Amino acid sequence: MPPEPLEAVAGPQPQRGIGVIAPFDLALDRELWRWAPAEVSLYLTRTPFVPVPVTVEMASLISDEAAVHSATRDLLVPEPEVVAYACTSGSFVGGAVGERALVEVMRDAGAPAAVTASGALVEALRSLGVSRVSVASPYVEAVSERLGGFLADYGVEVVANVGLGLLGQIWKVAYRDVVDIVRSADRPESEAMFISCTNLPTYDIIGPLEQELGKPVLTANQVTVWAALRAMGLRAVAPEQRLLQVVDAPAA
Repeated sequence: MPPEPLEAVAGPQPQRGIGVIAPFDLALDRELWRWAPAEVSLYLTRTPFVPVPVTVEMASLISDEAAVHSATRDLLVPEPEVVAYACTSGSFVGGAVGERALVEVMRDAGAPAAVTASGALVEALRSLGVSRVSVASPYVEAVSERLGGFLADYGVEVVANVGLGLLGQIWKVAYRDVVDIVRSADRPESEAMFISCTNLPTYDIIGPLEQELGKPVLTANQVTVWAALRAMGLRAVAPEQRLLQVVDAPAA
């Protein structure tokens, strides 16, 4: 059959946007997109490169308020409805006070609404009624401890906190290794599992892990996109992920 005449070609579909501030080493852009519905585009920018390993120092440098303000401004031309800071350690390293300060920086820079990866985690835990979690991450111990302190600020007990001790190239961790560390961190008394770090791949294993563990499994990229979409009155796209099934009502 001959192609349709150009005059009959519909589209493109109107898009709604999420601005995403990612750490300079993020390699999982495609994973973020997998939660986005067809009518949503992600506009990504990155924080400036810093020549340090994945430590508390790096988390502090990539959450520098001036850099986040500048990155937010860089995202505003295509008119995103919300800006998301997609770095977990960078948003929890300063505790609850530091996370709230990042949100205010993004808003002051012109973001219509703003979320962070760690703030999204707190929102997800509250939505699920969870107050005890196990944590699996790629972090060294000092970074893991900062995450525990951040969650304690919100009254969330970390039952177990197991890290891989990696200082770089986290995106190269295989699914089987993520599954292994999740299993080692799980405890009967934890009400949910959190897999931290937006550079750790998780999309395809969330549902199977939830089936195996019998509890919600939250991940950094999942909650970040979920919270951004929720601020827009939209739902994330994913099969068999409990957060997206249980928390049906959007915030807006």
